Amino acid sequence: MKKIFLLLLIIGAVMSCTTYYIPVSSLREQFAGIDSTKLINVTVEGPYNEQYHYLANPISTIQCVDKKGNPFQLTNSPSLETRITYGHNNKKTIFYFDRIYVNSNSVRGVESRFIESIRKSIPLDSITKIEIQDGRKKFKYIK
Repeated sequence: MKKIFLLLLIIGAVMSCTTYYIPVSSLREQFAGIDSTKLINVTVEGPYNEQYHYLANPISTIQCVDKKGNPFQLTNSPSLETRITYGHNNKKTIFYFDRIYVNSNSVRGVESRFIESIRKSIPLDSITKIEIQDGRKKFKYIK
């Protein structure tokens, strides 16, 4: 019985950390037409019932692909983390997906849920990979 429980626990851990990918061209398409006037006010509850209020992008479903290139639709949530690899040194930056915005030449994002001023802008033409996964940090939108 212990072996079955351990096996289920390992399978659950592996499945919960599925990484998906978003091609840069798809990211541009998904953010087309979204500017500062389209951002929405959201309230997010954290793991200790604390609340955060901020402007988020209005994307509800993210078009991405799995590691085999199969299309997948991922529902946006405040716990989705987006890891962007860019530059000739393959630097990596992590943003929360609901806090990223794309303009004609860059992706801008907020790196911290707690400190609004920690922001970064990355030129789109320097991006080599965009990964997205649920960080399972127990943040949820409050309706």
